Amino acid sequence: ARPLFSRPFAAHTPVDSVYGGPLPAGSPPRVTVRTVRRKYASGERLSVVTAYDYPSAAHCDAAGVDVVLVGDSVGMVVHGHDTTLPVTLDEMVGHCRAVSRGARRPLLVGDLPFGSYEASAERAVDSAVRLLKEGMMDAVKMEGGGARRVEAARAIADAGVAVMGHVGLTPQAISSLGGFRPTGKTAAAALGVVEEARALEEAGCFALVLECVPARVAAAVTAAVDIPTIGIGAGGACSGQVLVYHDLLGMLSHPHHAKVMPKFCKQYANVGGIISGALKQFDAEVRSGEFPGQRFSPYKIPDDEADVLAQALLEAGLDDAAAAVVDAPVDGQGDK
Repeated sequence: ARPLFSRPFAAHTPVDSVYGGPLPAGSPPRVTVRTVRRKYASGERLSVVTAYDYPSAAHCDAAGVDVVLVGDSVGMVVHGHDTTLPVTLDEMVGHCRAVSRGARRPLLVGDLPFGSYEASAERAVDSAVRLLKEGMMDAVKMEGGGARRVEAARAIADAGVAVMGHVGLTPQAISSLGGFRPTGKTAAAALGVVEEARALEEAGCFALVLECVPARVAAAVTAAVDIPTIGIGAGGACSGQVLVYHDLLGMLSHPHHAKVMPKFCKQYANVGGIISGALKQFDAEVRSGEFPGQRFSPYKIPDDEADVLAQALLEAGLDDAAAAVVDAPVDGQGDK
């Protein structure tokens, strides 16, 4: 089996390294935009996980996930904000770089955060280029399907950067939406989602995220476009599905998080409960003195060297320190 934290080549290394020569023997095949298109054409569903750091990315890599999305939801899940709005491009670059070091096989997609692409198409291209050059991403994702967003998507695609669109609920628009609410619940709203999806496809997006829309609406969008749709709270007719790493693993067990857990999120584990139990056990063992004990006190000083140290401390007038050397437990427990 391939080691969990193997690092055979860079995340953005192309499958066909024309100038770099063949990839190392045994390297797993990279997932690229071409891979995504091929899987979509063959009807194979795509698995996508939103992750934010090296260890989570490494686990996604080892599990065989197709796409790792470095989402601006990091602002809420990792940084503790109530929305994604405070996340900066610099912060996204840092998280993208961490993920790129952990996930070598999946396609890596970085979110363009709020404020990094709305002002102009030129600003959008500059931000997208940063996520590729500095963040080591393979592609970028941007929210919204209005005329300005479509213009930005087109400019990014024309610049040679693979771009994923995002329609339905767009969390970055919370200021105008008034909250995180599903969309497409009326015929007019649903038609708007379909039209935005088609416009983003025409602008050059290679895939689309559909968030918090009725299953029928997501099915209509999926049928109306010729690019993969990645659903999150959008039913099973999409070309693939995405969930947040922390959510699907049940990482956060705090009551506040339980209240805001999305209705569409299936928990595949209760990792948060395991973490809480381990932390409580650690706290108890530290207080009782059980930890570290002999097993976790591996470093020893020979007795003759300890005697020399104690004598030197006495001569320096550090009687208490000298006594501590003599009286310190050899086994880490309290017995000499």
